[in-house]
Amino acid sequence: MAPTSGKRRVTITDVALHAGVSTSAVSKVLRNAYGVSPEMRERVRAAMAELDYRPHAAARGMRGRTYTIGVLLDNIRNAFFADILEGVNTELRGGDYQVLIGAAGFHEEDQTRLARALVDRQMDGLILIGPGFPRTEVLRTAATMPTVVIGHHDVAEEHDSVVDADALGAGLVIDHLVRLGHRRIALTSTPGNRGSGWSGTPERVQRRGYHEAMRRHGLQDLARVAMTAFSEEGGYRAGMELLASADRPTAVFGGADVAAMGVFRAARELGLRIPEDFSLAGYNNTAVAALAPVRLTSVDQAGGLMGTTAARLLLERIEGRTRSVLMTVSPSLVVRGTTGPPPATEG
Repeated sequence: MAPTSGKRRVTITDVALHAGVSTSAVSKVLRNAYGVSPEMRERVRAAMAELDYRPHAAARGMRGRTYTIGVLLDNIRNAFFADILEGVNTELRGGDYQVLIGAAGFHEEDQTRLARALVDRQMDGLILIGPGFPRTEVLRTAATMPTVVIGHHDVAEEHDSVVDADALGAGLVIDHLVRLGHRRIALTSTPGNRGSGWSGTPERVQRRGYHEAMRRHGLQDLARVAMTAFSEEGGYRAGMELLASADRPTAVFGGADVAAMGVFRAARELGLRIPEDFSLAGYNNTAVAALAPVRLTSVDQAGGLMGTTAARLLLERIEGRTRSVLMTVSPSLVVRGTTGPPPATEG
């Protein structure tokens, strides 16, 4: 069949006739639904491209679906979030869903306000990356809209969860540093939003893994945690607190790569060399960690995989699955140039 000519808007029926399939098959491809064969998907996509078919967003909204997914995070400066977003986009690429990103900041009131705004705009689903607003609000939202929570280990029937094995990841760092000969190993962490009702936030699970690993090596009395924000400025403040102290640690474990970058800056200002004067490790294995001037030892959380998994689970939720799913990603340690044996006087 020849492509439709003239100014009439191409319809889903035109695509179905051109591809030689049913309109329901075209609808499934548009929804990125499961159960569609690769051959069918390719045939329908080819027909849409040939006909220059563009789904009518307003009409779809009136039918109860807007084909938009909201992603809420606290800030856009954390490079790990970029890895997650890339994974989300990878999973949705080729489908008809569009992603709208909201960066709400660290205050729970702002996050709550933005989450409600996304709901009011009739998104088909939400992906919440490490939400810092009350868990009761998240559960209320998830009860009315398909939702996936990334990072928090608190599970619920209302939403799916994608988490990293954060306690295991912390243990990988401590084991590595102990093998190098370190004993005074400090951690930079963040208090998060207290009173929000979340008990299994990534930083809490990571801190637990840090203390468990230090205890396993008989170093519990040397454990030291500097509480600050997971930001470059927060890492700088933690670095100054730890590295300028009389009992300076021989190794610092930054709870996030972005915080480790702040420790880098503090070390430079204090005239300390890495790893000659102290070792530094991060968490997330962001693209910045692999840059030649940095070469940061870091725990790889497979952010891209977390993003693709969250998007896939959300599509399943949108299609009607109600049973909650918890997916756990296993971390791995990537050793680079910022970790080495402690100074000779400390060995």
